[in-house]
This record gives sequence, structure tokens and C-alpha cells, in this order.
Amino acid sequence: MSLPKETACTIEDIYALPDGQRAELIDGQMYMMAPPKRIHQKLLSNLHYKIYGYIDSKKGSCEVYPAPFAVFLNMDDCTYVEPDLCIICDRNKLTDDGCKGAPDWIIEIVSPSTERMDYGIKLFKYRSAGVREYWVVNPIKKTINVYDFENDNLTGLYSFQDEIHSCTFPDLAILMETMTE
Repeated sequence: MSLPKETACTIEDIYALPDGQRAELIDGQMYMMAPPKRIHQKLLSNLHYKIYGYIDSKKGSCEVYPAPFAVFLNMDDCTYVEPDLCIICDRNKLTDDGCKGAPDWIIEIVSPSTERMDYGIKLFKYRSAGVREYWVVNPIKKTINVYDFENDNLTGLYSFQDEIHSCTFPDLAILMETMTE
């Protein structure tokens, strides 16, 4: 007797969720999302403000989007993510529905329910999809993992007290400690 075949979910299943229910879809597997904590939202707001302000001050063409913002990472109907923050420099990837393809820079803010996803599954998916830079911000441990997928030599682990330079924008420095006050 054969085992029953597991049915893969698609983006249609994401759009069929009840209003207010958020989920991500990775390789046909749906992952439900819990509402974020206040520290998560504070960090997200401050990071968005800092990065948007930097790009605006430089008259840059990149765009910054906080969650919920749809990213069709592999441009198929089996993978759909909502990174906490994504920076897209190729405006051809932007549609009314979201981003079609890999953003240049993604930041995820860890919560206890997303730790395995952010450090494992998403790390692999973002790298293989062509994301250039990926930050994992952990407000509990007060650490930031920076992954420079173009130049692995700049990848590192930082504390909230460290000034961190973006790989995408080398003259942009972020001190996470000031974003939690």
C-alpha cells in the first residue's frame, strides 16, 4: 500500500486565507504567522525609517518595503514570503502585487516562533534565489547575523552595540542599540 501523496499549497491558498490571517509559502509548504511583539514592530519601524531616509538623502532609486509586502521569490506559485523589510533596487521587479524575484536586501526580525525559519529555511531560500544581503536581527539575544551573499568575506555576527555597515550601501551605518530605546 502506498502512502497518500501530500498536496502542495499554492499562492491561491495564501489568498484564500481569512482576512487578517498571514502565512508564508515555501516550496509548497504553508507556514502560519503569529502577530509580532512590540519590540519587533519598534525595530522594524526604526530600520525602515533609517534605511528609507538614507536612500532618500542619496536620491537613490531603491525602494524599501516593510511587511506585509508580497515577495514572489522564485516567481512561481509555490513560494511566497513576507520579509520584515526588503530593499529592491531593480524597479522592474516591482508590480502592484509586490516583488517578482529576489530583493537586493532582506531583513528578518526573529521571534521565538520564527527562529528556525529565519536562520535555516529562509537563509537557504534567500541565498539560492539571488538575494544579495540578508540580516537576521535577534532582539532577544541582541545579535545581528549579516550575510553578504555576493562577498562572503563580509559575513559576520554583531551585537546591538556594534555599528553595522550595509553590504549593499557601504556608507550606511546602523547602530541597533539606538533603535530599541
